[in-house]
Amino acid sequence: MLVLCFAGIASARIISTYNVFSTTGDEPAHVACGLQYLTDHVYYYETQHPPLTRVMIALLPYLAGTRTQHKDRFQTEGWAIITYQHHPEKTVFLMRLGNLPFFLLGCWVVFAWTKRYFGAAAGVIATALFTMIPTVLAHAGLATTDMGLASCLGAAFLTMLIWMEEPTMKRAVIFGCCTALALLSKFTSLGFLPAGAAIAFLFYLAAERPGMAKLKALARDRAASFGVAIAVCLFAVWGVFFFSVGKVPFWNVTLPAWEYFDGIRIALLHNTLGHPAYLLGEPRRYGWWYYFPVGLAAKTPIALLLLVFAGLWVCWRNRKRLIYALPLAFALGILLPAMSGNVNIGVRHVLPVYLAFSIVGALGLVEMLRRSSTVKWMGAAAGLLVVWLAATGALHHPDYIPYFNELVPFPQDRVLCDSDYDWGQDLKRVAARLHQLGATQVNYGYVGSSDNAFLEAYPGLPPITNIHPLKPAEGWTAVCPTFDHATQYGLEYRYPDLKPWYTMLPVKERVGTVDLYYVAPGSLADKK
Repeated sequence: MLVLCFAGIASARIISTYNVFSTTGDEPAHVACGLQYLTDHVYYYETQHPPLTRVMIALLPYLAGTRTQHKDRFQTEGWAIITYQHHPEKTVFLMRLGNLPFFLLGCWVVFAWTKRYFGAAAGVIATALFTMIPTVLAHAGLATTDMGLASCLGAAFLTMLIWMEEPTMKRAVIFGCCTALALLSKFTSLGFLPAGAAIAFLFYLAAERPGMAKLKALARDRAASFGVAIAVCLFAVWGVFFFSVGKVPFWNVTLPAWEYFDGIRIALLHNTLGHPAYLLGEPRRYGWWYYFPVGLAAKTPIALLLLVFAGLWVCWRNRKRLIYALPLAFALGILLPAMSGNVNIGVRHVLPVYLAFSIVGALGLVEMLRRSSTVKWMGAAAGLLVVWLAATGALHHPDYIPYFNELVPFPQDRVLCDSDYDWGQDLKRVAARLHQLGATQVNYGYVGSSDNAFLEAYPGLPPITNIHPLKPAEGWTAVCPTFDHATQYGLEYRYPDLKPWYTMLPVKERVGTVDLYYVAPGSLADKK
Protein backbone atom coordinates (compact mmCIF):
# COMPACT_ATOMS: atom_id res chain seq x y z
CA MET A 1 0.00 0.00 0.00
CA LEU A 2 2.81 2.42 0.85
CA VAL A 3 4.47 1.69 -2.50
CA LEU A 4 1.24 2.58 -4.30
CA CYS A 5 0.99 5.79 -2.27
CA PHE A 6 4.52 6.86 -3.15
CA ALA A 7 4.01 6.02 -6.82
CA GLY A 8 0.65 7.79 -6.83
CA ILE A 9 1.99 10.97 -5.23
CA ALA A 10 4.90 11.07 -7.67
CA SER A 11 2.55 10.46 -10.60
CA ALA A 12 0.39 13.38 -9.52
CA ARG A 13 3.47 15.59 -9.32
CA ILE A 14 4.56 14.46 -12.79
CA ILE A 15 1.14 14.98 -14.38
CA SER A 16 0.88 18.45 -12.86
CA THR A 17 3.90 19.54 -14.94
CA TYR A 18 2.45 18.52 -18.33
CA ASN A 19 0.73 21.82 -19.09
CA VAL A 20 3.36 24.00 -17.42
CA PHE A 21 6.11 23.43 -19.95
CA SER A 22 6.30 23.76 -23.71
CA THR A 23 7.63 20.93 -25.82
CA THR A 24 11.31 20.13 -25.38
CA GLY A 25 13.68 19.70 -28.28
CA ASP A 26 13.05 16.01 -29.01
CA GLU A 27 9.33 15.63 -28.30
CA PRO A 28 7.98 16.62 -31.76
CA ALA A 29 10.29 14.10 -33.46
CA HIS A 30 9.24 11.29 -31.14
CA VAL A 31 5.51 11.76 -31.66
CA ALA A 32 6.01 12.04 -35.43
CA CYS A 33 7.81 8.70 -35.61
CA GLY A 34 5.41 6.99 -33.23
CA LEU A 35 2.32 8.20 -35.08
CA GLN A 36 3.77 7.12 -38.43
CA TYR A 37 4.17 3.63 -36.95
CA LEU A 38 0.59 3.53 -35.66
CA THR A 39 -1.06 5.11 -38.70
CA ASP A 40 0.96 3.86 -41.66
CA HIS A 41 2.57 0.73 -40.12
CA VAL A 42 6.02 1.83 -41.29
CA TYR A 43 8.97 3.27 -39.38
CA TYR A 44 11.42 5.28 -41.43
CA TYR A 45 11.04 8.98 -40.52
CA GLU A 46 13.99 8.67 -38.15
CA THR A 47 15.24 5.29 -36.92
CA GLN A 48 17.91 6.49 -34.47
CA HIS A 49 15.62 5.36 -31.64
CA PRO A 50 13.61 2.11 -31.57
CA PRO A 51 9.82 2.46 -31.69
CA LEU A 52 8.60 1.30 -28.25
CA THR A 53 8.64 4.57 -26.33
CA ARG A 54 7.66 6.58 -29.40
CA VAL A 55 4.61 4.41 -29.98
CA MET A 56 3.57 4.88 -26.35
CA ILE A 57 3.99 8.65 -26.77
CA ALA A 58 1.81 8.69 -29.90
CA LEU A 59 -0.79 6.15 -28.77
CA LEU A 60 -3.12 8.43 -26.79
CA PRO A 61 -3.08 11.24 -29.39
CA TYR A 62 -3.82 8.60 -32.02
CA LEU A 63 -6.77 7.26 -30.03
CA ALA A 64 -7.97 10.86 -29.63
CA GLY A 65 -8.10 11.26 -33.41
CA THR A 66 -4.75 12.82 -34.27
CA ARG A 67 -3.33 11.59 -37.57
CA THR A 68 -0.12 11.93 -39.58
CA GLN A 69 0.35 15.05 -41.71
CA HIS A 70 2.89 13.53 -44.15
CA LYS A 71 5.47 16.31 -43.94
CA ASP A 72 8.92 15.80 -45.47
CA ARG A 73 10.89 16.21 -42.21
CA PHE A 74 10.08 14.36 -39.01
CA GLN A 75 10.59 17.49 -36.87
CA THR A 76 8.17 19.46 -39.05
CA GLU A 77 5.79 16.51 -38.98
CA GLY A 78 5.93 16.51 -35.19
CA TRP A 79 5.03 20.18 -34.98
CA ALA A 80 2.19 19.68 -37.46
CA ILE A 81 0.85 16.82 -35.33
CA ILE A 82 1.05 18.87 -32.13
CA THR A 83 -0.84 21.80 -33.67
CA TYR A 84 -3.29 19.50 -35.53
CA GLN A 85 -6.93 20.63 -35.09
CA HIS A 86 -5.72 23.56 -32.94
CA HIS A 87 -5.53 21.75 -29.60
CA PRO A 88 -1.77 21.55 -28.89
CA GLU A 89 -2.21 21.58 -25.09
CA LYS A 90 -4.35 18.45 -25.25
CA THR A 91 -1.99 16.69 -27.64
CA VAL A 92 1.11 17.44 -25.57
CA PHE A 93 -0.71 16.33 -22.40
CA LEU A 94 -1.63 13.00 -24.02
CA MET A 95 1.88 12.53 -25.41
CA ARG A 96 3.42 12.93 -21.98
CA LEU A 97 0.78 10.80 -20.29
CA GLY A 98 1.83 7.94 -22.57
CA ASN A 99 5.24 7.97 -20.90
CA LEU A 100 3.85 7.58 -17.37
CA PRO A 101 3.58 3.75 -17.49
CA PHE A 102 7.35 3.58 -17.85
CA PHE A 103 7.77 5.53 -14.62
CA LEU A 104 5.39 3.15 -12.86
CA LEU A 105 7.32 0.19 -14.27
CA GLY A 106 10.50 1.75 -12.89
CA CYS A 107 8.87 2.00 -9.45
CA TRP A 108 7.89 -1.67 -9.66
CA VAL A 109 11.41 -2.74 -10.68
CA VAL A 110 12.98 -0.86 -7.77
CA PHE A 111 10.48 -2.32 -5.30
CA ALA A 112 10.57 -5.88 -6.66
CA TRP A 113 14.37 -6.00 -6.82
CA THR A 114 14.89 -4.59 -3.33
CA LYS A 115 12.12 -6.63 -1.72
CA ARG A 116 13.35 -9.88 -3.28
CA TYR A 117 16.91 -9.56 -2.01
CA PHE A 118 16.75 -7.24 1.01
CA GLY A 119 13.21 -7.41 2.40
CA ALA A 120 9.88 -5.60 2.08
CA ALA A 121 10.85 -2.65 4.28
CA ALA A 122 13.91 -1.93 2.17
CA GLY A 123 11.74 -2.26 -0.95
CA VAL A 124 9.32 0.39 0.28
CA ILE A 125 12.17 2.73 1.20
CA ALA A 126 13.90 2.26 -2.16
CA THR A 127 10.67 3.05 -4.00
CA ALA A 128 10.15 6.17 -1.90
CA LEU A 129 13.66 7.37 -2.70
CA PHE A 130 13.18 6.71 -6.43
CA THR A 131 9.97 8.75 -6.53
CA MET A 132 11.65 11.79 -4.98
CA ILE A 133 14.60 12.19 -7.38
CA PRO A 134 14.13 15.43 -9.39
CA THR A 135 15.88 14.15 -12.53
CA VAL A 136 13.67 11.06 -12.58
CA LEU A 137 10.53 13.18 -12.17
CA ALA A 138 11.75 15.54 -14.91
CA HIS A 139 12.16 12.90 -17.59
CA ALA A 140 9.16 10.88 -16.47
CA GLY A 141 7.15 14.01 -17.30
CA LEU A 142 8.30 14.37 -20.90
CA ALA A 143 7.40 12.57 -24.11
CA THR A 144 10.92 11.23 -24.60
CA THR A 145 12.73 7.89 -24.60
CA ASP A 146 14.81 8.07 -21.42
CA MET A 147 12.31 6.90 -18.81
CA GLY A 148 11.43 3.98 -21.06
CA LEU A 149 15.07 2.93 -21.21
CA ALA A 150 15.48 3.22 -17.43
CA SER A 151 12.50 1.05 -16.55
CA CYS A 152 12.82 -1.53 -19.34
CA LEU A 153 16.55 -1.97 -18.81
CA GLY A 154 15.95 -2.42 -15.10
CA ALA A 155 13.24 -4.99 -15.80
CA ALA A 156 15.53 -6.89 -18.17
CA PHE A 157 18.38 -6.97 -15.64
CA LEU A 158 16.12 -8.05 -12.78
CA THR A 159 14.44 -10.83 -14.77
CA MET A 160 17.91 -11.98 -15.86
CA LEU A 161 18.90 -12.32 -12.20
CA ILE A 162 15.73 -14.23 -11.38
CA TRP A 163 16.26 -16.53 -14.38
CA MET A 164 19.86 -17.16 -13.31
CA GLU A 165 18.66 -18.32 -9.89
CA GLU A 166 16.45 -21.02 -11.40
CA PRO A 167 16.52 -21.24 -15.21
CA THR A 168 12.99 -22.48 -15.86
CA MET A 169 11.38 -22.02 -19.26
CA LYS A 170 8.78 -19.65 -17.79
CA ARG A 171 11.47 -17.41 -16.38
CA ALA A 172 13.39 -17.60 -19.66
CA VAL A 173 10.34 -16.38 -21.59
CA ILE A 174 9.83 -13.48 -19.17
CA PHE A 175 13.53 -12.63 -19.37
CA GLY A 176 13.37 -12.70 -23.17
CA CYS A 177 10.29 -10.45 -23.26
CA CYS A 178 11.80 -7.90 -20.87
CA THR A 179 15.05 -7.89 -22.83
CA ALA A 180 13.06 -7.20 -25.99
CA LEU A 181 11.42 -4.24 -24.24
CA ALA A 182 14.86 -2.89 -23.32
CA LEU A 183 16.20 -3.34 -26.86
CA LEU A 184 13.11 -1.63 -28.25
CA SER A 185 13.37 1.34 -25.88
CA LYS A 186 16.81 2.70 -26.79
CA PHE A 187 19.85 1.39 -28.62
CA THR A 188 22.18 2.07 -25.70
CA SER A 189 20.59 -0.97 -24.04
CA LEU A 190 22.60 -3.06 -26.51
CA GLY A 191 25.70 -1.96 -24.62
CA PHE A 192 24.35 -1.40 -21.13
CA LEU A 193 22.70 -4.80 -20.56
CA PRO A 194 25.64 -7.00 -21.66
CA ALA A 195 28.08 -4.76 -19.77
CA GLY A 196 26.02 -5.01 -16.59
CA ALA A 197 25.74 -8.79 -16.99
CA ALA A 198 29.49 -9.12 -17.54
CA ILE A 199 30.31 -7.04 -14.45
CA ALA A 200 27.79 -9.05 -12.42
CA PHE A 201 29.55 -12.23 -13.58
CA LEU A 202 32.92 -10.83 -12.47
CA PHE A 203 31.43 -10.00 -9.07
CA TYR A 204 30.07 -13.56 -8.91
CA LEU A 205 33.54 -14.97 -9.59
CA ALA A 206 35.02 -12.74 -6.88
CA ALA A 207 32.34 -13.55 -4.28
CA GLU A 208 31.73 -17.25 -4.91
CA ARG A 209 35.06 -18.36 -6.42
CA PRO A 210 33.47 -21.25 -8.31
CA GLY A 211 35.69 -23.85 -9.91
CA MET A 212 35.71 -24.62 -13.60
CA ALA A 213 33.57 -27.69 -13.03
CA LYS A 214 30.84 -25.63 -11.38
CA LEU A 215 30.94 -23.02 -14.14
CA LYS A 216 30.56 -25.70 -16.79
CA ALA A 217 27.62 -27.20 -14.90
CA LEU A 218 25.94 -23.80 -14.55
CA ALA A 219 26.38 -23.13 -18.26
CA ARG A 220 25.07 -26.55 -19.20
CA ASP A 221 21.99 -26.21 -16.99
CA ARG A 222 21.13 -22.81 -18.47
CA ALA A 223 21.99 -23.31 -22.13
CA ALA A 224 18.58 -24.51 -23.31
CA SER A 225 16.51 -21.90 -21.47
CA PHE A 226 18.96 -19.16 -22.48
CA GLY A 227 18.39 -20.16 -26.09
CA VAL A 228 14.65 -19.83 -25.49
CA ALA A 229 15.14 -16.36 -23.99
CA ILE A 230 17.17 -15.26 -27.03
CA ALA A 231 14.60 -16.69 -29.44
CA VAL A 232 11.71 -14.97 -27.63
CA CYS A 233 13.61 -11.66 -27.59
CA LEU A 234 14.51 -11.76 -31.29
CA PHE A 235 11.04 -12.86 -32.34
CA ALA A 236 9.45 -10.05 -30.31
CA VAL A 237 11.76 -7.42 -31.79
CA TRP A 238 11.10 -8.68 -35.31
CA GLY A 239 7.36 -8.74 -34.67
CA VAL A 240 7.37 -5.11 -33.58
CA PHE A 241 8.71 -4.28 -37.04
CA PHE A 242 5.86 -6.24 -38.65
CA PHE A 243 8.26 -9.08 -39.55
CA SER A 244 9.87 -6.87 -42.17
CA VAL A 245 12.82 -7.96 -44.29
CA GLY A 246 14.84 -5.39 -46.22
CA LYS A 247 18.18 -3.92 -47.13
CA VAL A 248 19.89 -1.76 -44.54
CA PRO A 249 20.92 1.54 -46.20
CA PHE A 250 24.69 1.90 -46.75
CA TRP A 251 25.37 -1.57 -45.31
CA ASN A 252 24.29 -3.34 -48.50
CA VAL A 253 22.92 -6.31 -46.58
CA THR A 254 19.38 -7.68 -46.32
CA LEU A 255 18.19 -8.44 -42.80
CA PRO A 256 14.96 -9.08 -40.89
CA ALA A 257 13.77 -5.99 -38.99
CA TRP A 258 16.04 -3.91 -41.22
CA GLU A 259 14.74 -0.70 -39.63
CA TYR A 260 16.27 -1.76 -36.31
CA PHE A 261 19.69 -2.26 -37.86
CA ASP A 262 19.38 1.01 -39.74
CA GLY A 263 18.75 2.68 -36.40
CA ILE A 264 21.90 1.10 -34.98
CA ARG A 265 23.82 2.42 -37.98
CA ILE A 266 22.52 5.96 -37.47
CA ALA A 267 23.15 5.87 -33.71
CA LEU A 268 26.75 4.75 -34.31
CA LEU A 269 27.18 7.49 -36.90
CA HIS A 270 25.86 10.07 -34.42
CA ASN A 271 28.41 8.90 -31.88
CA THR A 272 31.19 9.07 -34.49
CA LEU A 273 30.25 12.60 -35.55
CA GLY A 274 29.76 13.78 -31.97
CA HIS A 275 27.32 16.44 -30.80
CA PRO A 276 27.77 20.03 -29.59
CA ALA A 277 28.05 19.83 -25.81
CA TYR A 278 28.97 21.97 -22.83
CA LEU A 279 30.51 21.20 -19.45
CA LEU A 280 32.05 23.42 -16.77
CA GLY A 281 32.36 26.41 -19.07
CA GLU A 282 33.89 24.49 -21.96
CA PRO A 283 32.21 23.61 -25.27
CA ARG A 284 33.18 20.43 -27.11
CA ARG A 285 31.84 18.26 -29.88
CA TYR A 286 33.23 14.88 -28.81
CA GLY A 287 32.53 15.04 -25.12
CA TRP A 288 34.48 14.25 -21.96
CA TRP A 289 35.07 10.88 -20.30
CA TYR A 290 34.08 12.45 -16.96
CA TYR A 291 30.87 14.11 -18.22
CA PHE A 292 28.44 11.67 -16.60
CA PRO A 293 30.22 11.40 -13.22
CA VAL A 294 30.22 15.21 -13.00
CA GLY A 295 26.62 15.36 -14.15
CA LEU A 296 25.46 12.81 -11.58
CA ALA A 297 27.38 14.60 -8.83
CA ALA A 298 25.76 17.91 -9.78
CA LYS A 299 22.19 16.75 -10.36
CA THR A 300 21.72 14.11 -7.67
CA PRO A 301 20.33 15.45 -4.37
CA ILE A 302 23.02 15.58 -1.69
CA ALA A 303 20.78 13.68 0.72
CA LEU A 304 20.54 10.80 -1.75
CA LEU A 305 24.30 10.88 -2.40
CA LEU A 306 24.93 10.56 1.34
CA LEU A 307 22.53 7.63 1.56
CA VAL A 308 24.24 6.01 -1.42
CA PHE A 309 27.63 6.37 0.29
CA ALA A 310 26.17 4.76 3.41
CA GLY A 311 24.74 1.99 1.23
CA LEU A 312 28.09 1.44 -0.46
CA TRP A 313 29.61 0.92 2.97
CA VAL A 314 26.93 -1.71 3.66
CA CYS A 315 27.69 -3.36 0.32
CA TRP A 316 31.41 -3.41 1.11
CA ARG A 317 30.79 -5.02 4.50
CA ASN A 318 28.72 -7.69 2.74
CA ARG A 319 31.00 -8.02 -0.29
CA LYS A 320 31.10 -11.80 -0.02
CA ARG A 321 27.33 -11.90 -0.67
CA LEU A 322 26.63 -11.44 -4.37
CA ILE A 323 23.24 -9.79 -3.93
CA TYR A 324 24.91 -6.67 -2.52
CA ALA A 325 27.12 -6.31 -5.59
CA LEU A 326 24.36 -6.61 -8.20
CA PRO A 327 23.03 -3.01 -8.00
CA LEU A 328 26.63 -1.85 -8.41
CA ALA A 329 27.07 -4.09 -11.44
CA PHE A 330 23.92 -2.62 -12.97
CA ALA A 331 25.11 0.96 -12.39
CA LEU A 332 28.64 0.32 -13.64
CA GLY A 333 27.28 -1.48 -16.69
CA ILE A 334 25.57 1.78 -17.63
CA LEU A 335 28.15 4.31 -16.52
CA LEU A 336 31.33 2.77 -17.95
CA PRO A 337 30.08 2.36 -21.55
CA ALA A 338 28.45 5.80 -21.42
CA MET A 339 31.74 7.41 -20.38
CA SER A 340 33.34 6.20 -23.61
CA GLY A 341 30.71 7.85 -25.84
CA ASN A 342 30.99 11.10 -27.79
CA VAL A 343 27.43 12.36 -27.27
CA ASN A 344 27.25 14.23 -23.94
CA ILE A 345 23.95 16.08 -23.89
CA GLY A 346 22.36 15.10 -20.60
CA VAL A 347 22.42 12.91 -17.51
CA ARG A 348 19.17 11.49 -18.89
CA HIS A 349 21.29 9.17 -21.05
CA VAL A 350 22.31 7.29 -17.89
CA LEU A 351 18.94 7.65 -16.15
CA PRO A 352 18.79 3.89 -15.28
CA VAL A 353 21.62 4.52 -12.79
CA TYR A 354 19.01 6.05 -10.48
CA LEU A 355 17.35 2.66 -10.03
CA ALA A 356 20.61 1.40 -8.54
CA PHE A 357 21.09 4.59 -6.50
CA SER A 358 17.63 4.09 -4.97
CA ILE A 359 18.36 0.49 -4.02
CA VAL A 360 21.79 1.20 -2.56
CA GLY A 361 20.48 4.32 -0.81
CA ALA A 362 17.75 2.22 0.79
CA LEU A 363 20.38 -0.18 2.13
CA GLY A 364 22.16 2.77 3.69
CA LEU A 365 18.98 4.13 5.27
CA VAL A 366 17.96 0.72 6.63
CA GLU A 367 21.39 0.33 8.21
CA MET A 368 21.17 3.78 9.79
CA LEU A 369 17.76 2.94 11.25
CA ARG A 370 19.04 -0.42 12.52
CA ARG A 371 21.96 1.21 14.29
CA SER A 372 19.82 4.00 15.77
CA SER A 373 19.01 1.83 18.80
CA THR A 374 22.65 1.96 19.88
CA VAL A 375 23.84 5.16 18.18
CA LYS A 376 21.27 7.78 19.16
CA TRP A 377 22.13 10.39 16.55
CA MET A 378 21.85 7.87 13.73
CA GLY A 379 18.04 7.87 13.74
CA ALA A 380 17.91 11.66 13.69
CA ALA A 381 20.40 11.74 10.83
CA ALA A 382 18.34 9.23 8.86
CA GLY A 383 15.18 11.28 9.38
CA LEU A 384 16.97 14.49 8.42
CA LEU A 385 18.22 12.96 5.15
CA VAL A 386 14.74 11.75 4.21
CA VAL A 387 13.18 15.14 4.97
CA TRP A 388 15.98 16.88 3.06
CA LEU A 389 15.42 14.68 0.01
CA ALA A 390 11.64 15.16 0.12
CA ALA A 391 12.00 18.92 0.52
CA THR A 392 14.47 19.09 -2.36
CA GLY A 393 11.93 17.88 -4.88
CA ALA A 394 9.03 19.78 -3.35
CA LEU A 395 10.87 23.10 -3.38
CA HIS A 396 11.89 22.70 -7.02
CA HIS A 397 8.46 21.65 -8.28
CA PRO A 398 7.65 21.89 -11.16
CA ASP A 399 11.15 22.84 -12.40
CA TYR A 400 12.79 19.44 -12.20
CA ILE A 401 14.71 19.74 -15.49
CA PRO A 402 17.07 22.55 -14.38
CA TYR A 403 17.55 21.09 -10.88
CA PHE A 404 21.07 21.17 -9.44
CA ASN A 405 22.06 20.29 -5.89
CA GLU A 406 23.44 22.75 -3.36
CA LEU A 407 27.07 22.07 -4.29
CA VAL A 408 26.64 23.69 -7.70
CA PRO A 409 27.35 27.45 -7.73
CA PHE A 410 25.41 30.01 -9.74
CA PRO A 411 25.12 30.50 -12.63
CA GLN A 412 24.24 26.82 -12.92
CA ASP A 413 24.02 26.91 -16.71
CA ARG A 414 27.80 27.35 -16.71
CA VAL A 415 28.11 23.80 -15.34
CA LEU A 416 25.70 21.94 -17.65
CA CYS A 417 23.09 22.93 -20.19
CA ASP A 418 21.00 21.14 -22.85
CA SER A 419 18.55 18.64 -21.31
CA ASP A 420 20.13 19.16 -17.88
CA TYR A 421 19.08 22.81 -17.79
CA ASP A 422 17.52 24.37 -20.88
CA TRP A 423 15.77 22.06 -23.35
CA GLY A 424 13.26 24.58 -24.66
CA GLN A 425 10.80 23.79 -21.85
CA ASP A 426 10.29 27.42 -20.81
CA LEU A 427 8.99 28.90 -24.07
CA LYS A 428 5.41 28.99 -22.74
CA ARG A 429 6.61 31.20 -19.93
CA VAL A 430 8.60 33.32 -22.38
CA ALA A 431 5.57 33.73 -24.65
CA ALA A 432 3.38 34.77 -21.72
CA ARG A 433 5.96 37.26 -20.47
CA LEU A 434 6.51 38.80 -23.92
CA HIS A 435 2.78 39.32 -24.32
CA GLN A 436 2.71 41.00 -20.90
CA LEU A 437 5.49 43.30 -22.10
CA GLY A 438 3.53 44.14 -25.24
CA ALA A 439 6.15 42.67 -27.57
CA THR A 440 5.01 42.52 -31.19
CA GLN A 441 8.08 40.61 -32.37
CA VAL A 442 10.89 38.53 -30.81
CA ASN A 443 14.37 37.54 -31.92
CA TYR A 444 14.69 33.85 -31.22
CA GLY A 445 16.26 30.66 -32.58
CA TYR A 446 18.76 29.78 -35.28
CA VAL A 447 18.92 31.51 -38.65
CA GLY A 448 17.05 29.32 -41.12
CA SER A 449 14.94 27.53 -38.49
CA SER A 450 11.84 25.88 -39.91
CA ASP A 451 10.06 25.89 -36.53
CA ASN A 452 9.07 29.57 -36.42
CA ALA A 453 5.49 29.25 -37.68
CA PHE A 454 4.78 26.40 -35.28
CA LEU A 455 6.32 28.19 -32.29
CA GLU A 456 4.12 31.17 -33.06
CA ALA A 457 1.09 28.85 -32.97
CA TYR A 458 2.30 26.93 -29.89
CA PRO A 459 3.37 28.04 -27.36
CA GLY A 460 2.34 31.38 -28.90
CA LEU A 461 5.51 33.41 -29.33
CA PRO A 462 5.15 36.77 -31.11
CA PRO A 463 6.30 36.82 -34.76
CA ILE A 464 9.85 35.42 -34.79
CA THR A 465 13.00 36.74 -36.39
CA ASN A 466 15.89 34.33 -36.00
CA ILE A 467 18.97 35.46 -34.11
CA HIS A 468 22.05 36.27 -36.18
CA PRO A 469 24.99 36.17 -33.76
CA LEU A 470 26.80 39.07 -35.49
CA LYS A 471 23.87 41.30 -36.42
CA PRO A 472 22.32 43.17 -33.47
CA ALA A 473 18.54 43.37 -33.49
CA GLU A 474 16.16 45.83 -31.92
CA GLY A 475 13.34 44.88 -29.60
CA TRP A 476 13.24 41.77 -27.45
CA THR A 477 15.71 38.92 -27.91
CA ALA A 478 15.19 35.58 -26.15
CA VAL A 479 18.47 33.67 -25.75
CA CYS A 480 18.49 30.00 -24.77
CA PRO A 481 21.63 29.03 -22.80
CA THR A 482 21.97 25.75 -24.69
CA PHE A 483 22.13 27.45 -28.10
CA ASP A 484 24.45 30.11 -26.70
CA HIS A 485 26.89 27.95 -24.72
CA ALA A 486 27.13 24.96 -27.04
CA THR A 487 27.06 26.64 -30.46
CA GLN A 488 27.03 30.45 -30.07
CA TYR A 489 23.98 30.49 -32.35
CA GLY A 490 26.05 29.29 -35.28
CA LEU A 491 29.50 30.71 -34.62
CA GLU A 492 30.53 27.34 -33.15
CA TYR A 493 33.59 28.95 -31.45
CA ARG A 494 35.39 29.00 -34.81
CA TYR A 495 36.33 32.66 -34.41
CA PRO A 496 37.95 33.31 -31.00
CA ASP A 497 37.79 37.10 -31.44
CA LEU A 498 34.08 37.13 -32.25
CA LYS A 499 31.26 36.85 -29.74
CA PRO A 500 27.50 37.08 -30.26
CA TRP A 501 26.32 40.66 -30.03
CA TYR A 502 23.93 40.08 -27.13
CA THR A 503 26.79 39.06 -24.82
CA MET A 504 27.81 42.74 -24.76
CA LEU A 505 24.45 43.69 -23.21
CA PRO A 506 23.05 43.18 -19.71
CA VAL A 507 20.31 40.60 -19.31
CA LYS A 508 17.02 42.45 -18.91
CA GLU A 509 15.39 39.55 -17.10
CA ARG A 510 15.44 35.77 -16.92
CA VAL A 511 12.24 33.85 -17.62
CA GLY A 512 12.73 30.31 -16.38
CA THR A 513 16.00 29.36 -18.03
CA VAL A 514 15.78 31.86 -20.93
CA ASP A 515 17.53 35.24 -20.91
CA LEU A 516 15.67 38.26 -22.30
CA TYR A 517 17.61 41.17 -23.79
CA TYR A 518 16.14 44.45 -24.96
CA VAL A 519 17.38 46.99 -27.51
CA ALA A 520 15.20 50.09 -27.81
CA PRO A 521 13.69 50.65 -31.27
CA GLY A 522 15.70 53.16 -33.27
CA SER A 523 18.79 52.94 -31.07
CA LEU A 524 20.78 50.95 -33.61
CA ALA A 525 19.98 53.49 -36.33
CA ASP A 526 21.08 56.29 -34.01
CA LYS A 527 24.46 54.59 -33.49
CA LYS A 528 24.94 54.29 -37.23
